[in-house]
Amino acid sequence: MMYSFMGGGLFCAIVGNILLVVSTATDYWMQYRLSGSFAHQGLWRYCMSGKCYMQTDSIAYWNATRAFMILSAMSCFAGIIAGILSFAHFSAFERFNRSFAAGIMFFVSTLFVLLAMAIYTGVTVNFLGKRFGDWRFSWSYILGWVALLMNFFAGWLMHFHFKFFLKCLFSFCVVGALYKR
Repeated sequence: MMYSFMGGGLFCAIVGNILLVVSTATDYWMQYRLSGSFAHQGLWRYCMSGKCYMQTDSIAYWNATRAFMILSAMSCFAGIIAGILSFAHFSAFERFNRSFAAGIMFFVSTLFVLLAMAIYTGVTVNFLGKRFGDWRFSWSYILGWVALLMNFFAGWLMHFHFKFFLKCLFSFCVVGALYKR
């Protein structure tokens, strides 16, 4: 039963990390109509009339959104490594609970993606949305929110596994102590 929580947490984290990378790398965070033609933009490029151009503006909200999305993917990846290692039983790591560390990394990843999405949403609604008029968020943006949920559930499952582990350990110690008497 304990490993099913870890397995579910790792599955959510792997899916969440894939979604984070796809969301960060693609150019469909926002779609809008500009001069009668459709355009779309992501964190790195914007595309108009079938041609894509690099986002060369070094505006703080672009940089903050990019940085938080990259930090989120990196912390999720570190959590995945810790989660995989929690299946292995190394005697050198007995005092360090890897599933707890993985859960913390998934929650940190969730916080980073939440900050990125909040910054992008705030600027888009208050500035870019008014500038373009006919606009909408697109699938890359939605993948970012889905990745947030997947990372949160990964952290929750790993944390639940850790709590279950502590409960079993406590029960084992109490029963063992009573049995020795």
